[in-house]
Amino acid sequence: MTQSGLAQLVLVTGPSGAGRSTAINTLEDLGFEAIDNLPLRLVPRLLEGPGPDRPLALGIDARNRDFSASGLVTLIDDLAGRQGLDLSVLYLDCRSDVLLRRYSETRRRHPLAPAESTEAGVARELDLLAKVRERADTLLDTSDMNVHELRAEIERGFAPDQGGRLAVTVCSFSYKRGLPRSNDMVFDCRFLKNPYWEPALRPLDGRHPEVDAYIATDPRRAPFFDRVLDLVRLLLPAYAEEGKSHLSIAFGCTGGQHRSVALAQSLAKALAEDGQQVSIRHRELEGRTKDET
Repeated sequence: MTQSGLAQLVLVTGPSGAGRSTAINTLEDLGFEAIDNLPLRLVPRLLEGPGPDRPLALGIDARNRDFSASGLVTLIDDLAGRQGLDLSVLYLDCRSDVLLRRYSETRRRHPLAPAESTEAGVARELDLLAKVRERADTLLDTSDMNVHELRAEIERGFAPDQGGRLAVTVCSFSYKRGLPRSNDMVFDCRFLKNPYWEPALRPLDGRHPEVDAYIATDPRRAPFFDRVLDLVRLLLPAYAEEGKSHLSIAFGCTGGQHRSVALAQSLAKALAEDGQQVSIRHRELEGRTKDET
């Protein structure tokens, strides 16, 4: 049960290979009663009678015996209007190229294309789940996450002991590798002075004091950061009041090594000093390459 007395239900879905099993196992470790691959027709019957004593997590995807996207959308809409139930839809998203790589590594056949190519199965499932994705309350793109990072994201968003607090993740990324799809707010800092063009700073990253000091010499840095911080401080209470459990904020630059990292570090530090529950993630540094910044 949630603090409001409502029965808590998390529906976990997304394309095969995106990490649904990891998410279900993590929620079970957090105290949820977890059930995977429950037929859709049995979900309403499961919720009949008194509410469960602990939060419930249900794993549903295209491998369910009676699965249909329209059926799942209808179920979500029906449950969203049910009194006494706090419903959250967790959708684990993933790029098609990463799904293909994961299937190649496991050498498994795709459940929607047992006699066809994996590419056909992945494309078919992503198209099938498009309407379900639109119903997501929490959208996590696992393309660049390992198992441990995914577990950490689930824990931040759904740990029962959070007491309703809004968890904030601040991320840095490279525009050369594409915009993160699972972030709520994205700020482009490519207009700032680029430490890459300073030979002594090039091998360092935005966590280094010298890099941060160099970026701070740009007269636009301070007013830009101050306005971002003011905006975030304005919005956090509103998101918390709305019942949002997790907010992702991202800074992007050319290569995700210097400017975006420095700004992400500064914002995370400021929010932590405000007493916010903050985690930080540097996408490009986690799998660091020699790409230019």
